[in-house]
Amino acid sequence: MTYLCSVEKAIKLVDIRSLSLAQLKDALVEMGEQGFRAKQIYEWLWQKSCTDFDDMSNLSKPLRDKLKERFAINAVKVRQSQISSDKTIKSSFTLYDNNVIEGVLIPADDRMTACVSSQVGCSLTCKFCATGYMDRKRNLNADEIYDQVVLIAKQAEEKYNHPLTNIVYMGMGEPLLNYSNMMKSVERITAPDGLNMAAKRITVSTAGIAKMIKKLGDDEVRFNLALSLHAANDKKRNEIMPINEQNSLAALADALKYFYAKTKNPITFEYIVFNNFNDELEDAKELAKFCKHVPCKVNIIEYNPIALADFLNAEADKIDQFAEYLRKQGIITNVRRSRGKDIDAACGQLAIKEKENTEAVN
Repeated sequence: MTYLCSVEKAIKLVDIRSLSLAQLKDALVEMGEQGFRAKQIYEWLWQKSCTDFDDMSNLSKPLRDKLKERFAINAVKVRQSQISSDKTIKSSFTLYDNNVIEGVLIPADDRMTACVSSQVGCSLTCKFCATGYMDRKRNLNADEIYDQVVLIAKQAEEKYNHPLTNIVYMGMGEPLLNYSNMMKSVERITAPDGLNMAAKRITVSTAGIAKMIKKLGDDEVRFNLALSLHAANDKKRNEIMPINEQNSLAALADALKYFYAKTKNPITFEYIVFNNFNDELEDAKELAKFCKHVPCKVNIIEYNPIALADFLNAEADKIDQFAEYLRKQGIITNVRRSRGKDIDAACGQLAIKEKENTEAVN
């Protein structure tokens, strides 16, 4: 009952992290406080990732009490964490309204990558993705995306004694359908008065929404863009990704050209090679042709079967032949092996499937 009351209170209070620095300053002045306090509070919220007003030690107790009466810090909390045999860590996170999302820490020899979610569920219904079989309940706020990064970075430091080096928006949801919050989260993660992470260390992945890709170009973003392609002809792509019916390959090619002209950022194409679906030489030829539209590289991704779909990963030799054909066409091609498969943390498997026996990480 106490927890439910706190949730109701948090919903009624203003989320302080939804305010810009200028808005926070105006709110403080309206409360009879000095405007310069806004910068101090902003530093606590975004540089020090503080989630409790009482911890803001350079503020007076009366001011902290005022803040608690008017504002909430809707902190994301780790609900459960699982560690894979390959050291990948999948975490479910509880949001202030009791919704649950998932994020993943992917360790490698030269990097520590956080895979974060942008929505609760997803509306795109991609046939091979577990999240696509969930309902989309709501968009994540910018601070909820930011919190995932902070919590996963903490796991990297505590578990592997290594700082977080990369962030990929490849978890639950479609980032470009939560555009403003996604952009604000990137701004706070990269800002000098935020986490101060380099934009080039961030990759935003989309299933392909042409008009929003063009908007990224108009906004001249500095982060990397990845397109989940998975088929380079419309018939096949329509079959596995219904979003393609309104965003054809021709429309996406046009949007990507526009994006590249505005940003000069090369594109990454993500391509899952499904057994007996898109794994033939003709499919590789179609992909190579599509790659000619913009400077790019291709990540071939191992498929991770899910109970709700009948797709299987292509045979290893087929994947190797596919990759080799692309390389011979002068296309930078990487084959990405699955990480965290045994805990349903791999690409396309995020669907709030928790296990009873888990190792405490936080």
